[in-house]
Amino acid sequence: MEQKKLFSDFAPVSKQEWLDKIQVDLKGADFNKKMVWRTNEGFSVQPFYQQEDVKDLPLMNSLPGEFPYVRGNKADDNTWFVRQNICVSDAKEANAKALDILNKGIDSLGFCVPADKLSAEFIETLLSGIYADCVELNFKTCQRHSVELAKLLADYFDRKGYDKANICGSISFDPIERMLVKGKDTSALVGEGKAMIEVLKDYPKFRAIAINAFRLTDSGAFSYQELGYALAWGNEYLQQLVDAGVPAEQAAQNIKFNMGINGVYFMEIAKFRAARMLWAQIVSQYTECKESAKMHVCASTTTFNLTLFDSYVNMLRTQTETMSAALAGVESIVVTPFDETFEIPTDFAERIARNQQLLLKEECHFNKIVDVAGGSYFVEHLTDALAEQAWKLFLSVEEEGGFLKSVQEGKIQEAINETNKQRHANAGKRKEFILGTNQFPNFTEKSEGKTPLECCCACKHQDDADIPAIKPTRLASDFEALRLKTEQAAKVPVAFMLTIGNLAMRQARAQFSCNFLAAAGYKVIDNLGFETVEAGAEAARKAGADIVVLCSSDDEYAEYGVPAFKAVGDSALFVIAGAPACSDELKAAGIENFIHVRVDQLQTLKEFNAKLGI
Repeated sequence: MEQKKLFSDFAPVSKQEWLDKIQVDLKGADFNKKMVWRTNEGFSVQPFYQQEDVKDLPLMNSLPGEFPYVRGNKADDNTWFVRQNICVSDAKEANAKALDILNKGIDSLGFCVPADKLSAEFIETLLSGIYADCVELNFKTCQRHSVELAKLLADYFDRKGYDKANICGSISFDPIERMLVKGKDTSALVGEGKAMIEVLKDYPKFRAIAINAFRLTDSGAFSYQELGYALAWGNEYLQQLVDAGVPAEQAAQNIKFNMGINGVYFMEIAKFRAARMLWAQIVSQYTECKESAKMHVCASTTTFNLTLFDSYVNMLRTQTETMSAALAGVESIVVTPFDETFEIPTDFAERIARNQQLLLKEECHFNKIVDVAGGSYFVEHLTDALAEQAWKLFLSVEEEGGFLKSVQEGKIQEAINETNKQRHANAGKRKEFILGTNQFPNFTEKSEGKTPLECCCACKHQDDADIPAIKPTRLASDFEALRLKTEQAAKVPVAFMLTIGNLAMRQARAQFSCNFLAAAGYKVIDNLGFETVEAGAEAARKAGADIVVLCSSDDEYAEYGVPAFKAVGDSALFVIAGAPACSDELKAAGIENFIHVRVDQLQTLKEFNAKLGI
């Protein structure tokens, strides 16, 4: 049978030919403004890539399972652990829950354990009936009691006669995390890392040191920030352990990275690929052992992107986040239940969270193929560009004395909080969309008693802060606070669309205005159109409107603006949808309120609430 090369009938198309075609289709529009993605990471992404764009990248010919592991730690498959965390208050109840979910697809457990209950009996009860050599076991407790926990676990595994080589899991010993999150200087505990490793030295797959970089993602960090700081964080512990006399190979193999998953799909695929590559380069400066240069990552979907209103949309967010981490080849994944922002997750929410991963495994077969994204010109470029930005950040931290010193001086916290502040400001201006919150909100949804929920913590120490802390405020929190305040008002404001004139423009602006105002929880009333502004104003009064939005075309606002303003009078707050050329004339007539894509949505809605007495 004659064999033909695929696409041999098609002539190759040069990059310049593509660019020429795009320019024609843009019809004079600026290519850089319309087509180039300016990322938050500090670099730009082109609309398309060809082989010539990536042929010189040094890692294009690397293979899965080979140093520096950009394509994954494994060569044969992409299997990952499906993990669920349990906040333990009662050992027996936690054990019953663990046994139940192990029969529902979970093969990795995370226990958040109260330090004041630690004992051999507690561990025995907690792990009763759980085959520790068949599942991954992860633990977290107060940092001051982590060594105690390690000893209890080692004694338990020894009593049960487990093959130590088969025990897989971790203890989240990470004093720097507490410094970041609580503002308490626990740097004196860093030296206990050596003791942690010594206790668990016979368990090669049970890791004693954690890098809880997901805390940065949950506080709004960009992908390059989490990656750059995670590398500096890991290097800090690695250097401290080596200086304390721990062999570099042993120290590196005991470090586990618990990272977050941001909402930018392809960027997160690139982040985890770049993370493995850069960590391997760091470890190689300490030891020639290639195996110890593997980065062990548990990825958790972020809480930063979750919302209280329209909470089922959270499933869409966490699903795409989970997909990016799975395709990137992480070792385990935690999916945050969609309702975690406002309640202790229900059985239904936890079931959905488990099934989101099982769907990717059992139906999409993401666990069968290694590094699906490898070879994509776009992803390869993204991996390289993100690695470059993260490496610059890593080097800057090292030049300033290392990660611990930067945390003690508050520099890391300041950078993350500034990013958080910037992202909140962008969300307020709708430069960053939150589906169901500042974009396409559910018009009729009520909170029904839902309020933001604080997370649980196993550590009972509540000391006064010594240093600044990061502030993990969710991106939607400002809008949610505004909407809850509106909902609690004596009367929920009614926003009435006075649509008139050009059909296409009035419909488009009415739709925009309804979405804009519903974000504050207002009741919005759209209309098909009115023959006169007087008829529209009369209909608004009959509807009990508190806000009347004039929706028409820019040209027609000069005709309708002032008459509509006078017709509405003092009966309602008058707003014009758009920024027409005649704005100055309209403002001179007394019209103060305009809504359009360039205004600060959050600030404008706060001002409307104030004018309405809310």
